[in-house]
Amino acid sequence: MDNPFKQINQPLKEVPHELKSKVMSDIATAKLLMDLATLFSVDMAKIVEHTIRKRNK
Repeated sequence: MDNPFKQINQPLKEVPHELKSKVMSDIATAKLLMDLATLFSVDMAKIVEHTIRKRNK
C-alpha cells in the first residue's frame, strides 16, 4: 500500500475542463442552497442575545 502523504509535495495535475466545470457548478449550487437556508431559517442565538440585551436595558 502506497503512502498517500508522499504525494503531497508532488506538482499538481491538470484536471479536465468538463470535470472542473461540473465541480464549480456543484459548489455554486451548494452555496445557493446554503444562502437560501440561511434566509429562511431562524437564528436562535441572535434572538436569545437580542432578548437578553433588551432585558438588561
